[in-house]
Amino acid sequence: MATACGVLSVVSVLSALALLAGPASAAPRPVGRTPDPSLRLAECDLRTGPYQEEAEEHLGLPRDGLQSAADCAGIQRFQFGNGMETANGFAGVETWRMIQFERAAADRSSLKGCAPEKGVVVCVDLTRQILWVTNGGRVVYGPVPARSGVRGYATRTGRFAIYERVEEEWSDLYDSPMPFSQYFSGGQALHGSYRDIWEEPGSQGCVNLRYADAQRLWRSLRIGDTVRIWGARGS
Repeated sequence: MATACGVLSVVSVLSALALLAGPASAAPRPVGRTPDPSLRLAECDLRTGPYQEEAEEHLGLPRDGLQSAADCAGIQRFQFGNGMETANGFAGVETWRMIQFERAAADRSSLKGCAPEKGVVVCVDLTRQILWVTNGGRVVYGPVPARSGVRGYATRTGRFAIYERVEEEWSDLYDSPMPFSQYFSGGQALHGSYRDIWEEPGSQGCVNLRYADAQRLWRSLRIGDTVRIWGARGS
């Protein structure tokens, strides 16, 4: 089918989910310690980024809000471990999103904003760019990083239901793959990507996921399952 949703630059590959029919999964281990050997380190960017202090605090670096060679190397390792295709040590919005994901993964009590209801619910927090799944109000999967629509192509907010599933989807409109597509609103879908989940600028309205996460959701969700989306992407 020709889709109304695509990515400006194709993204993603997802982490593992405990099957919704099984016991609640443990909070995922922050992925900032297991680099993908296929990725590469770029030349270190010694500019001070807009999220320099947040990165310093999260990584236990000296907190002065100023980039240094040591800061850059630490931020670079953090980016590399989270799967950034070209890690350069600059504390930009992509790094801020990695921090939000790791904080949420470490503290599930922060997974708020998704109205509790019976059955399976996919919860998408656009502000923090994360996704998780509940069953009967209990978190059974996630959080995992997500990437939503850019300005002018915003991901719709509200309560939806999955109405169509296409395992090997292709966007004719944007000439890009959309593996494990699960449509929830007028051509917008949850789907995986073959590239860096942090890559900018963003999607054309879909919720992009890392490939492995999208695959696991595909195995676990069904037509009619609820999707709740709220918040606003910061850039």
